[in-house]
Formats: sequence, C-alpha cells, structure tokens
Amino acid sequence: MAADSTVDRPGARKAGSGEWSASLDIASAAALLLDARGRVESWSETARRLLGRAAAEAVGRPAAELLAPDDAARLPALAAECRAHGSWSGLLSARRADGGRVGVQVQASPVTDRTGQEHWLVLAAEAPPLHGWEMSRGVLERMVDQSPIGMAIVDTDLRFVWSNTALEQYGGGPAAERIGRRLGDVQPGLDTEALEAQMRRVLHSGVPITGYEHVGRILADPQHERAQSMSFVRLDDHEGRAIGVCYTVIDVTERYRSRHQLALLDRASEYIGRTLDVMQTAQDLADIAVPELADFVTVDLLDSVVRGEEPQPGPVADADTVPLRRGGQRSLREGVPEAVVRIGDLATYHAWSPPIRCLAGGQSWRAARLDPLAPEWAADIPGGRHEHFMELGLHTALVVPVRARGTTMGVATFFRTQHDEPFSADDLRLAEEFVARAAVCMDNARRYTREREAALTLQRSLLPHSVPEQNAVDVASAYRPANELGDVGGNWFDVLPLSGARVALVVGDVPGHGIDAAATMGRLRTAVQTLAALDLRPEELLAHLDDLVGRVTREATNGGPDAKAPALGSSCLYAVYDPIALTCTMAGAGHPAPALVAPDGTVTLAELPAGPALGVGGLPFESVEHRVTEGTGLALYTAGLTSGAAPGPGGGTGTERLLSALAAPERSAERSPEQSLDALCTQVIEELVPARPQDDVTLLLARTRALDPARHASWDLPTDPATVAEARATTTRQLARWGLDELAFTTELLVSELVTNAIRYGDGPIRLRLILDRVLTCEVSDGSSTSPYLRHPNTTDEGGRGLFLISQFTERWGTRYTTEGKVIWTEQTLTEGEDGLTP
Repeated sequence: MAADSTVDRPGARKAGSGEWSASLDIASAAALLLDARGRVESWSETARRLLGRAAAEAVGRPAAELLAPDDAARLPALAAECRAHGSWSGLLSARRADGGRVGVQVQASPVTDRTGQEHWLVLAAEAPPLHGWEMSRGVLERMVDQSPIGMAIVDTDLRFVWSNTALEQYGGGPAAERIGRRLGDVQPGLDTEALEAQMRRVLHSGVPITGYEHVGRILADPQHERAQSMSFVRLDDHEGRAIGVCYTVIDVTERYRSRHQLALLDRASEYIGRTLDVMQTAQDLADIAVPELADFVTVDLLDSVVRGEEPQPGPVADADTVPLRRGGQRSLREGVPEAVVRIGDLATYHAWSPPIRCLAGGQSWRAARLDPLAPEWAADIPGGRHEHFMELGLHTALVVPVRARGTTMGVATFFRTQHDEPFSADDLRLAEEFVARAAVCMDNARRYTREREAALTLQRSLLPHSVPEQNAVDVASAYRPANELGDVGGNWFDVLPLSGARVALVVGDVPGHGIDAAATMGRLRTAVQTLAALDLRPEELLAHLDDLVGRVTREATNGGPDAKAPALGSSCLYAVYDPIALTCTMAGAGHPAPALVAPDGTVTLAELPAGPALGVGGLPFESVEHRVTEGTGLALYTAGLTSGAAPGPGGGTGTERLLSALAAPERSAERSPEQSLDALCTQVIEELVPARPQDDVTLLLARTRALDPARHASWDLPTDPATVAEARATTTRQLARWGLDELAFTTELLVSELVTNAIRYGDGPIRLRLILDRVLTCEVSDGSSTSPYLRHPNTTDEGGRGLFLISQFTERWGTRYTTEGKVIWTEQTLTEGEDGLTP
C-alpha cells in the first residue's frame, strides 16, 4: 500500500451519510498482527514508540490488555462488525506502559494465512486533531464577537484596544469609539478606581481574578443600580511579557438583588423578636430597614396593641384624624429630622392618608414618585416644621400594614431621600415579607404583654398593699418581678398581727410562672392568713398548709396527664415574734433560712430545721425558737434573691453576698429607724438583684421592738373560786394605772368570765395577763387543752352565756394552744389617747 494512500478514519462514518470523515496516515501507522483469539503475534518499533512497550512485553498478551477497560469490553462486538463488513475503523483509548492513556486511530481487517488460519491485521496511529479545528484569528474573533458575554481588552495603560459587540449593551458607545479611552471615560457611573485597581493587580501578579462583583450605574440604565460579575486575565506575548488585560462582564443584577433580599430577611429573622416588648420589636423593624431598604422608616401602632390589648382600630372612616402610637423610627439623617413625633408619643394622621387607608383596608400601598407638593400625612405638624414632601426630600414611599393572624396592629412606612431610585414592586414584596415576620413577633409580644399584665395585676392584688399596724416590728419590703422572659412568679409575703401583741412574718414562693402561679400564690396566702388566725404554732400551720397543697395537687392531677399542679413544691417560711418574751419561733417548708442581724451589725443565718417543700411529703415540720434582743433584724427572702444574685466584684455565693450586704448598710443619723430599714432593703435589692432577674425576688426586712414592761402585767391565780373577786380587783387597779377607767367595767366582766371558766373547766396553773398595746388584751391561761366553744343558750338556761357575753363585749377573741395548755384571749379597741400610760 502506498505511503500516501488513505483509509477511512477509525470511528468515522461515511461522509455521504452526514457523518465525520478523516484519513489514517499509513506511513506513520504501527502494524500489529493478532491471532484468532486476539493475542499479539507481532510488534513493530512504531508500536513501541506509540505505546511505550517493548515487543517482549506485548507479544503473546491479549490485545484487550492494551486498551482501556471500556474499549476492551467492546472488542467482541467490534470483531463481529469487522467480519460482517470486512474491516472496522474507529477511535480507541490505549494504555501506555507508564499508565497513561493515548487516543489512537485504529483500522482492523481479518486475514488468513496459507493454512487457512484466521488472523487480524491492525493498523494504529495517534489520533490527530480533528480537521478544521485549527482555529485562525478570524475564527476566534467571530466567536468572541458573537458571544453574549461582554468582553474587552485593555493595554498596560488600561486603555481599550478591543471590545466585542456584547459589551455595547452596557452603554458607552460602539467598540470603535472605545479605542484609546479609559473605563472611567466610557462608564462614569461606575467606581472605575476600584475596577482599574483589579486590572493593575492582575497585570502585576499575573493571577486571574474571577467573579468580582461590582455595583453601579451604567449608561444603558442610569436610573437604577446594576450588578455585574467581572473576570480579569492578563495577556502575555510570546516572550511572556504582559501586553494587557482581557476582562469579561456578566450582568448579575437579579442574582445580586435576590441574595441581598435573602440576607436582609435572614438578618431580620435574627434581629427582630429578640425581646417580648412590643415597642422594642417595632424599633428593631425600623433599624433593620435603614439603610438596607429605605432612608427613613416609621412604625406606628394602635394604642391598644402597645398596652397588650386586642387591636381596636375604631371607626376610622368616620374620623377626620386617627392617632397612632409611634413604636419606632429610624433615619439616615442625624436626629431623625423627618419625624413629627418622638418614639412613644401619639402621631395623628389624616383619615385620607395612605397609612390610615392601609390600616383600615389591610393592603399595602406604593408610590414610585411622590407628589413633591403634596401635604404631609401627619395632622399634628408643629409650627415651623416642613409641610410638604419636597421640603423633606421624600420622593418615594411604601406603606405596609403590620398584620398577623388576621389582625392589623399598625402600619410601617418607608421613604427614600438620599437614594433617588424609586421603590419597585420587588421592594414592596421584600418590605411585606419582613414586616410580616416582625408582625408575628409583635403579636407574640402583645399577647405576652397582656398575659403578663394580667398576672402582675393578679399578683399585685394578692400581695399586701400596706403593712398592718402593729408595734412588734418595723418592716420594710421589696418585690422585683422577673424579666419579660421569666414571666411573673408566685412570690408572696405577709405581716400578720397575732394575739398577745405578737406578729407573724411570712414569705412563700410557688414554683413556676404565669397566671397559674399567681393564682396558686393567692390561695396559699389566704390559707396562711386563715391558719394564722387560729393561733397555730409554726410547725402546725405548715402541716395544715402541706395537707392543703396535697389535696389541691390530687385534684389537679385527677384532671388528666396534662393537668398542672402548680402548688406542688411550693416553699414557705413562717416566723412568729413575741415582743414580750423577745423570742422568734420559726419553721420552714423547703425555704431558705432567714438572716439575723444583731444590733451590733453581726449577721448570721438562723438555725432552721430542714423541712420538705409543700405537698412533697417526708419528714414532719419542726420549729425552732430563737432568743433575740430589741433592735435585731430579720431578713426573710425567696430563693431568687440568692440563686439569681448578680455577680459582685468580690465574688462569693449569693448567700454570702446577702450576709455581706446586710452587715454594711448605708445608714444615716438623720434617718428614722423605718427610713433606715427601707434604705437597707433598697440597697440589698440593688446590690444583689440584676436589672433583668430570671426569677421573682421578694425581700422582707423586720427590726424587732420590745414591749415596754410597764405595758403588760401578769398574775398567777389559785384554782379557788374565791380568787375571781381578787382578779377583778387586780384588773381594776391595773387599768387605773394605765388611765383606762372607762374600760374597767367591761374588763372586769371579761376577767370574771374567763377566770371562772378556767377554774370550772380547766386545770391549774391559772394565769391572768393584761397587755396594753394598740388594743387592750386580756389573757387567761390554764393547763387544760379543752377547747371552749360559743353556745347560744335558751332564755330558760341558767348557764352557757359566758363566751357569748365575751363575744359581744370584745373586738375579737380566741384560743391558742401552748405546750403547757391553752390561752383564751380577748381584745378591746382603745379610743384615741387611751393607748398611752397615765403620767
């Protein structure tokens, strides 16, 4: 076969059938002979150069091992085609000895030897480039000129030397007019300094820059900002010297805006709704929108929404003006000069204004261009302020209703002043999206405000508004509710006057928060007041309270697995101070021990037997009696004071910091004891309680007083009926010393009945005690635990009228039990001037 003879190119199809056609150069081809099974029988030097394999490596090996796996799998089919048509030609991928691959043109034909044995003659050569793809300058120029991507080449001075037709879509004139000009001359609306800095960087480093985004105004669309993605590549001559920069331009405005909008929405989701405060959420909305979307934003809400109530727009259509509460505002200008009112004030709008129309209709409103001479929408513009949009520089506006769960709560208004681009429909959709997100947060805050205010109102109504009048202790108290995330808790305290000039100090805490906790607190406080009126000892009172909590818990849990039992686990501290005996008896149910402040300033924690929380069960409650002196301070508090104490400069636990604060009060010689106690209470709260506590905090401070010995007297009486007369006489003499002669007759009657009952129904010893405090108290004690009861005798009965008479002549009376027996006591009110000793 001649050296210049050709065969069909391997893998090519007939040109007449519309397929590729190429030729195989026989002179440069490697000739191989394969046996019938496809094993190599002969290997030429040309084959060695082509595949890098010596004859010893190739002869005897299957030809399939010399091909890539995919092509090796095709050999049976190719052999069948070759037999059918007499030959086969095509492209195959061969494996070189070094592991690399090379594309080869192959022509195979079946041949037979003299004996009739079948062989395969294979001609192979490295595949040349496809004919016609050696691109000329003209081909390349036509290709880039017809490309939809803008392309240009600048020299080392950054002056245009060539650009394609697609670049003209961005403005700046045809390609011929760009020659020799700089980018700033062609596109003055772009930041050409930044773009040329990128070109110089590529010129100096030779490293391409791809995907560089730039935003500006192009001559083809000077009214809007457009975003372009640009890539820069250095061009070198054949000696490697830089001769210029080629750059491409693709308009990515839609992608840029979408990404910008998603970023704004993401920031809004993260920033808005961080608090449960309606006004703060409104301000967050305004902060997010400026300057990303607008230059001036206001958020106006219905006044009922700010108060946490259900929105009640009222008859908007029938009113000339409509007031809205300014919830938030933000401007690019210092001091928000566009605003008519300040945050928190009422902004009054004309009923015809777009904000009120949006409020009434619930639909957004957009003005691409505001009438510069149109009057402002506000109806309460102060004197000297601008009255037209033109004077404020407002040229485009959006009004979006703040609407969530089918309820419109206000309107958000967006203006542009410094950005001359009008609001588009896309801007309106973006504003509606993140206003809708903010509206849900505002509605949540509104609902929370309503629930919180209801719980606070309930709690305040259940807490004491004033301390009852009594002379046993000076009292100061402080209550700090939890922050908006912690909700209202179930703390309470009480100061309860008891018989015998004593006083009970109570502090309790219901676990949990919200209305349920506040309502449960009210039930427990009422129960403690009722039990305290029975003059029970502290441990007995807590035992009865524990029974009540257990019963309430069982009733609640019977309502199903989801039923709440807020009373379970409540804590309570009950302390009784006696100003005559100077003792303080206390018991606790899962409550922190109180602190005792001695008159010299020494502070210690009171020894208090550990008692279980209410309703939990376990060990019985125990009380402990502490001897105190006049002027001793008692600090009763809830766990929130120490567990949530703000960190101090010196560290320490909450309890240690409480003791330290109580030990060093800020006292003033000019203050009264009551004022000093109030100042100490305030100081402790400010020092220990953070600005936003996680739990309610209650602190009750008391400073003990001693009842003047001249104001009380007692006598031991024998169990002889004759002693009744002596008791009456003794009482009359004591009342005369106190200047209470007008109460002598009534008191003699009371003493006579009480002493007679003690002698007749009780056991010795019998003791009579008179106490002059805010009331005149008469007490008769005996060694019996028999409980007296009030009877209503018939007219014919000879007895049983003693307690009935006592109930008629006294303000109140009762019985309290002691470890030695019982005490029956009565109290008579004193008229003005009767509570002092006779000079």
